[in-house]
Amino acid sequence: MILVTGATGTVGREVVRRLPRDLAVRVMARVPSRVGERAVGWEVVAGDYADPASLDRALRGVGRAFLVTSRVGGDDDARFLRAARVAGVRHVVKVSAAAVADGGADDVITRWQRRAEELLQDSGMGWTVLRPRSFMSNALSWAGSVASEGVVRALYGTSANACVDPRDVAAVAVCALTGEGHEGRIHTLTGPRPLTAVEQTAELGRVLGRPLRFEELTLDLARARLRERHCAEIVEALVAGAERQRAGAKAGVDDTVGRITGRPARSFRVWAEDHREAFSVE
Repeated sequence: MILVTGATGTVGREVVRRLPRDLAVRVMARVPSRVGERAVGWEVVAGDYADPASLDRALRGVGRAFLVTSRVGGDDDARFLRAARVAGVRHVVKVSAAAVADGGADDVITRWQRRAEELLQDSGMGWTVLRPRSFMSNALSWAGSVASEGVVRALYGTSANACVDPRDVAAVAVCALTGEGHEGRIHTLTGPRPLTAVEQTAELGRVLGRPLRFEELTLDLARARLRERHCAEIVEALVAGAERQRAGAKAGVDDTVGRITGRPARSFRVWAEDHREAFSVE
């Protein structure tokens, strides 16, 4: 039995779509009704990392698990791994982040991710860590201004990031959950080439068939916008990440997606074409 956590999230929902239908799969979500048709024919259970009883139920009979956590600074990884070990889970595939390998990254998000990786590697279970670069889907945050104004606004528009399509992260996760040779491995996942926000804006414009304009945010304005959604500590972590990107720390390309899945990593152009409706004027 394979357990998929985070089944309504960016990567988890793609893992559910890609797992072979002939496997025994259990899908865990805080709100099972949000999983939808992707999990038809499989067991869908309510689960919350803060509810030990729900974890015990979700992990019963599970041999392999896909783990995604998002509560920065929380103990969700520790809770899940304790329950998984007791349940007899043999192998956990966890989504982390490429920044963990960056010695210059010491923000609250990266420290939390490093600690989570350490907990998994010390758990006594088999493990695989996926370290994706930023998701191409982060560009969806521009959808409103692109549709209404034809504008993309971002910080440090000429700094490059080898962002990755979440579908490629999911494809590697499925390989790790269903294949051999992934235990004890760390897979760094990137797109095929580094792109700047200015270049992404141009690609989006070509896909949409209309010119788009890029506007550089000042650091103060970027911070103010981030504060609308995040606490101060997370805001500073995100700003620190942008500074590292400006220094070139996120431009490296890795061929892991192609090597593991047998198909090259998707380009931003392909991602944009598949999501053009999100940026279209209604």
